[in-house]
Amino acid sequence: MSNTRHCMVLVVTALLISSAWAATPAVPSPAPEQAAPGVWVIQGSMIANREPDGNSVIFEVPEGLVVMDTGRHEWHRQAVLELARSRQKPIVAIINSHWHLDHVSGNPTLRAAYPGLKVYASDAIDRALTGFLASSAKEAARYVNDPQIPKEMRADIRADVLTIQNGAALRPDVVIRISGSMDLGGHEFHINLASNAATNGDVWLYDETSGVAALGDLVTLPAPFLDTACPDGWIAALAQVATTPFALAIPGHGAPMAQAQFSLYRRSFESFIDCSRSARPAQECAANWASAVRSLLPQDPDELQHARKTAGYYIDMLRANSGRSKYCEAPR
Repeated sequence: MSNTRHCMVLVVTALLISSAWAATPAVPSPAPEQAAPGVWVIQGSMIANREPDGNSVIFEVPEGLVVMDTGRHEWHRQAVLELARSRQKPIVAIINSHWHLDHVSGNPTLRAAYPGLKVYASDAIDRALTGFLASSAKEAARYVNDPQIPKEMRADIRADVLTIQNGAALRPDVVIRISGSMDLGGHEFHINLASNAATNGDVWLYDETSGVAALGDLVTLPAPFLDTACPDGWIAALAQVATTPFALAIPGHGAPMAQAQFSLYRRSFESFIDCSRSARPAQECAANWASAVRSLLPQDPDELQHARKTAGYYIDMLRANSGRSKYCEAPR
């Protein structure tokens, strides 16, 4: 992983700029993909020299639309707004799976367009704003005018700093403190809180009507993004998901998964964490991860290399921090 990339990154996903990505392509206009009746996915972008966007999942309910995660870039949030306009439905609620900037940065824009909506999330963002995000914004100061960093990346860094400075706009209206059923827009969802998993407070939901489980960063590809993670809590959260009778699981990054694909991811994650705790070479652990999840990745040789390099970075990170992120707040 590029040292410059690691130091300047503001989002907690440590995505690699692969050597195969020689140039920054034109920014795509993401199109909603219907995942199930009344459910759409706007897949997050992963573009060279840009920070990523997480997936957004949109549910049509009797009173309007419920949006799970709002992305980072303007083009992503505009895709959400275009879907609302095309469906002629207001956005009545946002659920943030967690506080990473690629999942919450669109909140203020959607609030401005639909002032009556409410945001639902855990309160983990409060600690992040005074901890991880505050440190990231301070660290970014040395990179925003560095000509060695691509101008597109510098633009994203500046935007992330502004988002952090306006962090109060990212806080939820309704704090999710326990798992349970919740009526949003006249429709019942099963809302689940996973403590000390990918972050210190991850929210995922299950919609019994459509059979869709929206998981946020409890599932990410090309590798698990462990920057703020507590691996043991993450393993427990995946075990809880596995007891849910979903037909389709939508990850925070990556394509929707059937139950069998989710089970493969879960087994691969557990093996990856076990390997990180062993004396086996990091390259071996990373190669095993990439091989295990190959069928879940886009069928491109560069994607397999990307998965291997990303996994290798996280093996090193875990081993440098006693097996978990230094931002994990779970008791040892």
